[in-house]
Amino acid sequence: MRPALATTIGVIATDATLTKAQCQKVSGIGHDGFARAIKPVHTMFDGDTLFTLATCARPARDVFGFQELLSAADDVVTRAVARAMLAATSTPGSTPPLRSYRDAFPSALG
Repeated sequence: MRPALATTIGVIATDATLTKAQCQKVSGIGHDGFARAIKPVHTMFDGDTLFTLATCARPARDVFGFQELLSAADDVVTRAVARAMLAATSTPGSTPPLRSYRDAFPSALG
């Protein structure tokens, strides 16, 4: 059986002031959210990627504030993937046709 070729790309955006290294750390922690919500994830055949953007509209956080931001990063990514999956629609015109979760399991949405 051949693996599915699928890449997931996302953005974590914050108004906090972050350094480049802190943005990289947020993205790395955000990948845990991919791992919770997507299977398989990070295979040799995909390019799952997260970018972190900081607008710097608010002052830099202390180490404990930054840890709070890290703790939220994986949760928001997990929730974003789940919301996207539930909002997706089928693509019957594609080759092959792709059925959405909503159409495949309508009773799950109550």
